Amino acid sequence: MNKTKRKIFETSMKLFAEKGYDATSIEEITATVGVAKGTLYYHFSSKEEIFKFLIEEGVKLLKNSIAIKTSKLENSIDKLRAVVLIQIKVLVKYENFMTIILSQIWGTDPRSQMCRSYVFEYIQMIEELVKEGIKKGEIIEGDSNVIASGIFGFTCSSLIYKLRHHEEQIDVAILDREIEKIFIKKLKK
Repeated sequence: MNKTKRKIFETSMKLFAEKGYDATSIEEITATVGVAKGTLYYHFSSKEEIFKFLIEEGVKLLKNSIAIKTSKLENSIDKLRAVVLIQIKVLVKYENFMTIILSQIWGTDPRSQMCRSYVFEYIQMIEELVKEGIKKGEIIEGDSNVIASGIFGFTCSSLIYKLRHHEEQIDVAILDREIEKIFIKKLKK
């Protein structure tokens, strides 16, 4: 991604997270980036395309990070630990992305349906790891969808924790240990 496209991308993400998609205009994006509308339209055909690109790139980053890390691990509990740590790191580093996707999953419009689809696709990825662990006898018997959704939801609550403690630097390792202690350890068979 070239420098201008990245700046448009990052600025849009920040504005969408702070103001919401509907309240953010193309004019505001171009003014904040410091480019003409023509430059923005050279890289993106619409605000909707910027949004779609933002969501696709964020989910791809998250899924690729998890696929790379979990492929190197044998034990299912270790894989779930890796999922939690990566998700916390993404939540902390890319808070605006997570704010956008989580705020958009509740509606019925196409944008909300797209976000919900990506979230469900991501949870499905976690569910496959859970199913594998149950099959191997490393994870307790249970509904793999509930467990995967719980891991996602429990980890996303880290964003709420981060918002509540906005003036402090969030310690990823502490959050990871707490989620491990409260949730992941209890999945071990």
